[in-house]
Amino acid sequence: MKLPWKKLPEQIRRLAVVSLFLVVLPFIVRSILVPSDFGKYGHYRASAVDEIIAMEIKYAGHQVCYDCHDEEVESKQAGVHKNVSCEICHGPAAAHSEDDEIELIAPRDRDSCPLCHEYLSSRPTGFPQIVSDSHEPMKACISCHDPHNPKSEKSTECEACHTEIANTKSLSKHVNIACKECHETPDAHKTQPRMFLPGKPVNREFCGRCHAETAPSDKDIPRIEMETHEEAYVCWQCHYPHLPEAE
Repeated sequence: MKLPWKKLPEQIRRLAVVSLFLVVLPFIVRSILVPSDFGKYGHYRASAVDEIIAMEIKYAGHQVCYDCHDEEVESKQAGVHKNVSCEICHGPAAAHSEDDEIELIAPRDRDSCPLCHEYLSSRPTGFPQIVSDSHEPMKACISCHDPHNPKSEKSTECEACHTEIANTKSLSKHVNIACKECHETPDAHKTQPRMFLPGKPVNREFCGRCHAETAPSDKDIPRIEMETHEEAYVCWQCHYPHLPEAE
């Protein structure tokens, strides 16, 4: 008497064996690859906690630095780097805090500062940026800027952050017009530039103060008839104010 299994066509038996193997295989692989303590406390290895605890502590935290380096701290707290951790530039300091003969990194070349200050369009508006290939390429950053309290040569002016616009404006007939003449800028813009934006002209009369035919401005300034000259638009919709090309 044949077993029911034997009564099945051979190709069906083969297919059944392969299917059974594919069903069982993941369980076999899981038993081999997944650690026995996985899932004990959560969706991770329980022994990973002990491994992390056993890892050597490398970072000391900025307060440890502040306990010894009073002069640097005073300078740093007065500058724009006050919220930048010391170890971002100087590297892990735990070993140095235990033995001051172990020296920290002291970046003196041009490779470190551009990590934060190289021009990148996605950086926050107002964040100081440079194109390192053209910005004093033969000098180290720290030869001009104190890294603990970096100050631009134009730290009180718009050019300190808006370098690209300033470079464009320097080529235009508006070069001698102060930014504040056209932009009302709250003091908080310097520290929170994305929250407190400078204003810009919202009507034609603003530019007309200099460019209207009846304006009491220098005779060499280009004039327009305000009533008929593209009256449906605000001036800066056609003329880029930092480089107004029209005569």
